Amino acid sequence: MTSSDNHDTRHHPAEIVREYVPLDDRQIHGVTFDGRLVWFARDGELVAFDPEAAAVVRRLPIPGADAGTAFDGEYLYQLARGEIVVVRPADGQIVRRLPAPGKGEDSGMAWADGYLWIGQCYGARIHKVDAATGEVVKTLTSDRFVTGVSCVDGALWHGAAGDDKPSQLRRLAADGTPEEVLDVPVAMIAGVEATGDGEFWCAGEGGKLRRVRRKRIN
Repeated sequence: MTSSDNHDTRHHPAEIVREYVPLDDRQIHGVTFDGRLVWFARDGELVAFDPEAAAVVRRLPIPGADAGTAFDGEYLYQLARGEIVVVRPADGQIVRRLPAPGKGEDSGMAWADGYLWIGQCYGARIHKVDAATGEVVKTLTSDRFVTGVSCVDGALWHGAAGDDKPSQLRRLAADGTPEEVLDVPVAMIAGVEATGDGEFWCAGEGGKLRRVRRKRIN
């Protein structure tokens, strides 16, 4: 079990850059970013949100979409009712299905270099899964509930929420040990996706979608 309570872990305060409620106050689950649109799952659909226009531009019905979402540059991957569905974003067509490791207990998901990183919230684990076969090739453990997961510049991050502790974004070492922790001043972090410019999209309570970054010290 990893811990963030060692002297090598760097803690930084985070700040909310901007906050949106794209639709209503129903919970957002998985979140991913295709470079222009933020995609998120909620209650049986995938929603595309344009942050520049602050508008929802597409809604795709995906039965059972209730957890993590990822993007590989061409297709969306969505956790749905104990499996992973691979979705064509242009029209919502499901092109492939894979087994999900948690059989319905999975939370966040990210894609990187042919693998999916899939979090299990209450199991406090992250599985590295072959995106072609669904085979689990590696498992990391955590001392916090694992919510959203994101990979950026070769680094694995996850959201930590619940269990009566502050919400955090954590960057992990190869063995799952937290190397950097951003303390986020929000009630909850659900889905997480890095923007590629040092910021993150985070789903929160009340249907909120937030852009988060390390707090800048003037």
